[in-house]
Amino acid sequence: MKTLPRRLQRAVVLLATFLFLLPVFAYSFSIGDERLIGEQLLYAVRGEFELIDDPDIAQYINDLGRQVLATAGPQYFDYHFFVVKNSQFNAFAAPSGLIFFNTGLIKTMKSEDQLISVMAHEIGHVTSRHISSRMAKQSKVTALSMLFGLASLAVGDPALTQGLFTSAMAAGSAAGLSFSRQDEEQADRLAFDWLRNMGRDPNAMEDMLKTMRRITRYSSEQLPPYLLTHPNPEDRLNYVQSLIERDHSKPAGQLKAAAKDRFAFLRFKYRVLSQSLEPDEMRNWCAGTIASGKDAEEISIARYGLALLSAQEMDFSGAVKQMEEVRQDFPGREILDIDLAVLRLEAGQTAQALQLLRRAHERDATDIYAAFHLAKALEKSGDLSEAEQLHLEIVKVRPDYPQVYYELGRLKSRQGKTNASNFYLAKHYLYKGRVKDAKQYLQRAEKDQSLPNSLREEARSILERLKKIEDAS
Repeated sequence: MKTLPRRLQRAVVLLATFLFLLPVFAYSFSIGDERLIGEQLLYAVRGEFELIDDPDIAQYINDLGRQVLATAGPQYFDYHFFVVKNSQFNAFAAPSGLIFFNTGLIKTMKSEDQLISVMAHEIGHVTSRHISSRMAKQSKVTALSMLFGLASLAVGDPALTQGLFTSAMAAGSAAGLSFSRQDEEQADRLAFDWLRNMGRDPNAMEDMLKTMRRITRYSSEQLPPYLLTHPNPEDRLNYVQSLIERDHSKPAGQLKAAAKDRFAFLRFKYRVLSQSLEPDEMRNWCAGTIASGKDAEEISIARYGLALLSAQEMDFSGAVKQMEEVRQDFPGREILDIDLAVLRLEAGQTAQALQLLRRAHERDATDIYAAFHLAKALEKSGDLSEAEQLHLEIVKVRPDYPQVYYELGRLKSRQGKTNASNFYLAKHYLYKGRVKDAKQYLQRAEKDQSLPNSLREEARSILERLKKIEDAS
């Protein structure tokens, strides 16, 4: 077997610690148990998966998730939606409402309805408690297989995963990773109904399953079957097509009109591509879209992608110019003002950036993307106090966003408040999955009499929660 890369070795060691947690709950896997495992998994995922943690991308996909959840009804868990930098065609749900979308899956999508169809399917698994029921029925060996499977998803190397899973132990416990046909049908049925109730096009489910069938046929010899978390796309496709056929037999007007506005989705997709593809691949992707001449809207968004690429290559003046041209193609799209402001900020045009960002924040004070970059612009202009207040407002909305704690730590350091800086650095480490480093800083903060009582109490509370998780394992 090939030597595992250091990143996979760390993932295996870290995730294997859950081996002793899972069997405790066998045959009695409660909501509380699942929440505890989900919290521990969240730290592991952040430490070992390469997440795209752009505030705009996170805001978009979590807003979509909330739309589905509003239709699905009351839930047991607080859901978190993530984009994982991984070329594999996959989306998967983990315990307690952690749902992941690989960038390789998003790359294939053509509409927001397709994204929502996959999202609704994964929410269907969590709502129906398919994950917990399968974990409760499986043995200690299967739990280990599932955790090693999560580690392999973080690496995305089929050759390594084949070597890792060739033992009869792993191959024999495939059911621990994959869902049954009944599970898949239930999740698809729920997703289909939710899409209809949201006024979305259920045919998007069929489109995604056809893509899955094509890719699964191509990759079936590369990927072990026990790593295909959604097996039998042919069966799922037949089932969804039967739902669509039955639905079309209903009187006209039963379905609402499907969403037609593709701008938000395409912008999201090209932002994901810009942060997951190599520069040459991104350039060729955008150039190919432009050269095709097929879709005027996507051609403009491809130019948007080239503006993002120029910024990555430090050509900020070129990026600003390209973004200005994109804005002309989409008049009234206010989020492009924020995009332009971010580029102006990088180009050193702080005053112009501040003007655009203040205007965006006044329009919508809940927009994390605008607030985050407004805080950075305020810091650049020397207004550290207002920048700090904005970051603290972001914490209230996105308490698990690691970068905001890093920015707060930098601000406190600039203010000469090293102890408070270290406290926020601890929270940055915590939400980046570096729990050991976080604990060291939190233990110091808990005893630091120079810190405000509120921060010391928060440090103590986090340490108590971490101890509870560790004791359970």
